[in-house]
Amino acid sequence: MNEIVSIDHFNLWSFDLNLLVAFDALMKERSVTKAAVRLKIQQPAMSHNLGTLRTLLQDELFVRVGQVMQPTHRALRFAEAVEQILSRTQQAIVTPNAFEPGKAEQIFRIGFSSELEVLLVPRLAAMLNETAPGIRVLARAVNPEMVHKLLDDNVIDLGVGCYDDGNNRHRRSLLFEQSLMCCYNPKLLDLPEALDRDSYVGLKHALVSQKDAIEGCIDDALKRINVRLDVSVAAPEFLTVLTAVLEAPLIATLPTRIVKRYADLFGLAVADVPLDLTVSPISMVWSAASDNDPANRWMRSQVTQLVSAYRLNSLAK
Repeated sequence: MNEIVSIDHFNLWSFDLNLLVAFDALMKERSVTKAAVRLKIQQPAMSHNLGTLRTLLQDELFVRVGQVMQPTHRALRFAEAVEQILSRTQQAIVTPNAFEPGKAEQIFRIGFSSELEVLLVPRLAAMLNETAPGIRVLARAVNPEMVHKLLDDNVIDLGVGCYDDGNNRHRRSLLFEQSLMCCYNPKLLDLPEALDRDSYVGLKHALVSQKDAIEGCIDDALKRINVRLDVSVAAPEFLTVLTAVLEAPLIATLPTRIVKRYADLFGLAVADVPLDLTVSPISMVWSAASDNDPANRWMRSQVTQLVSAYRLNSLAK
């Protein structure tokens, strides 16, 4: 493998790199006239390019033998490097081929809110197994404060959760609005089916929190209505919160989808939240640098379709 040397930008700036294209055309055609036709320029312009190359490289480069321009030894040595440069440049700038998920071998790194990870990753895995067996997903919990930095640092390819717009380096697509419900162990808490505000606020709570605030994801919503809850347990994973309310006289306030799916499994009772809590919607975020990447665009479309299908199935139940 050739050693990669430091690039002298100033020196290259003074060299017209189009001369490399002209040289390669001359090597291919062995004729000034034919090389000019290949590049769609006039013959005098091609003759000027050849003269400039001869001056810069201090070699005749091409010597006329009959009707053919025969390359010199210097030109032959130079040609190999020029062809590699132009070939790699062309590969770098051409429009990428359409992404073929059925043939692709790739790992997608996706940051999730904890409840979305458990709802979407199993469905995503099933879909990939059917249509794109070479694609794998590395899921990780990512809080809202970190998601944009992780995108900037290329640690994750996508984020799906309670995430905001970021800045002009990021893109965002709204997936769905979310609502909240309560759940608790009826053997430990004797509560009416319809909770009132005072009863709810007076209870000890368990919440999901992926940030410093113990009120977690509903911290901002509580502040807007000037309410503070007595939070006994806050954990980053909703399964921990569900287990906590199973074993302690606590009430959990969680996304409605989680409560409806897991409350029965844990033997928990459910109730509506007796507060007007408006929480942020669920969005998908990604780096502007990958906005037009075919693979990233394909994965975003798969997540969007899975979310839409899940919402329709949930409404049908």
